[in-house]
Amino acid sequence: MNQKSHGARNLDNLPTDQNIDVALLLLRLGVGIIFIYAGWGKITGIENTQAFFGGLGIPMAGLMAWVVALVEFIGGIMVLAGAFIRVPAILLAIIMVVAIITTKIGEPFPAYRVDLLLLLMSAALALTGPGRYSVDDLLPKR
Repeated sequence: MNQKSHGARNLDNLPTDQNIDVALLLLRLGVGIIFIYAGWGKITGIENTQAFFGGLGIPMAGLMAWVVALVEFIGGIMVLAGAFIRVPAILLAIIMVVAIITTKIGEPFPAYRVDLLLLLMSAALALTGPGRYSVDDLLPKR
């Protein structure tokens, strides 16, 4: 028998569209904050990031370290705000694919579970868009 607590808010009564928009906002918050943090760490330690990329054998490691750092940081801000989200979400998903291939293949699942989750979350945002609570929703519709 399915009984609900009298004190708990019944989320089943919220309109489905509102649930989706809130879920997309939460998804954007998680993805955005994580990538902003990761990107800032790379920017402020760019020499270490360049050396790490070089050690992995990534071509043009110095340049690619800057590209990844800026995409993570600026892309994270764009995802967080819900601004033109499909482009940064796709780029962030690509970065996660490369990260998994270059640093995690052959490792046990716990080593790449967060990378995989960020890849899937970024891909989901690229497919769905940012939802109602976003900069994109404030822009004039075409």
